[in-house]
Amino acid sequence: MEYIDGGVCAAKGFKAAGGHCGLKGSGKPDLALIMSEVPARAAAVYTKNVVQAAPIHVTKRHLQTGLAQAVIVNSGNANACAPQGEENALAMCRYTAQALAIPVEAVAVASTGVIGKSMTPLMDRVRTGTQDLAARLSAEGSGGAARAIMTTDTVKKEAAVSIALSGKPVHIGAITKGSGMIHPNMGTMLCFITTDAAISADALKSALNAAVKTSFNRISVDGDTSTNDMCLILANGLAENPELTEADTDFKDFTDALTGLCVKLARAMAADGEGATHLITCTVTGAESIATAESIAKAVIASSLVKAAIFGGDANWGRVLCAMGYSGVVFDPERVAVAFCSEKGEITVCEKGRGLTFDEALAAAVLSAHEVVIAVDMGCGEAECTCWGCDLTYAYVKINGDYRS
Repeated sequence: MEYIDGGVCAAKGFKAAGGHCGLKGSGKPDLALIMSEVPARAAAVYTKNVVQAAPIHVTKRHLQTGLAQAVIVNSGNANACAPQGEENALAMCRYTAQALAIPVEAVAVASTGVIGKSMTPLMDRVRTGTQDLAARLSAEGSGGAARAIMTTDTVKKEAAVSIALSGKPVHIGAITKGSGMIHPNMGTMLCFITTDAAISADALKSALNAAVKTSFNRISVDGDTSTNDMCLILANGLAENPELTEADTDFKDFTDALTGLCVKLARAMAADGEGATHLITCTVTGAESIATAESIAKAVIASSLVKAAIFGGDANWGRVLCAMGYSGVVFDPERVAVAFCSEKGEITVCEKGRGLTFDEALAAAVLSAHEVVIAVDMGCGEAECTCWGCDLTYAYVKINGDYRS
């Protein structure tokens, strides 16, 4: 697997564009369009929040065919719990279908932004913006699309990989957004993935589920799961590889590449958490099972007290053990060891469930790095898991204290 440039346009036959249509008063980009030259196999996963935004309902209906050809996405308005929500989401699909001369059922739609605001007064702007994007679709348009789906993100997030399957070069690319309302089982994240792989519908869904499970479902910024989360993949088959099924050897290579891509983007989202100054990686080893290791790692990276300690550069390992203890996993604390690691060094602070005397100056140096690894050894098995989060800062409260304004 090789990382390449191009984002969602790295795969053959995909174009994208992004721009400003007037949903954001700031003038920042707020509308994105992705299109495949030919109909593509489609699969998606969505938020597990019971309250779901209108675009999710519309996209679920459209993807029942297993095919899609375009995705229209807006930021600045979540179109969730809003008047005429589904009508407006469907209208976005209709505008896109008309501009691209494709069936309306071939269009997926997604939104992100403030919950509860009606899009109805702004739909004429969306229609004009969609027409503009359709005219500007480009194989170099991934960056523009990535910027247009940002809300509180501080950097655009896109990546792509290339792999060889049965001697054919296959490409997978993606753009994503997410900075706040991020928690395992997804969060306020949108992710759009494109590939030119030829792959069966069942295999595509299986690969996506596997990739999401070990990437986007292992991050947390603030413990909140959004109403709008969507991770959607389109596969148009233009790489002309033999069609992948779950029984093929190449299927594992494809899934591994897709997972690697999603992990890269998941880490980018955690690192760009609202107000964050540190990426927190928690690696749990020596566990009885992957499931227990995952539960413990999630509890640690989601703990407000752990996050605050990392922000303050405080090697407060007691908060790590505390989070482990309420994770729901039964374990023997007297087998646990904890260390803090970074590019600045490594320091073990706890062994057999008891604190060690350690160099506070070295600990402070370790915790001053951008990425801090909390290494937990359960001492009772061979399983391991890694999850990602960020620190909790004053800026997080500031950002969310006046988000609607």
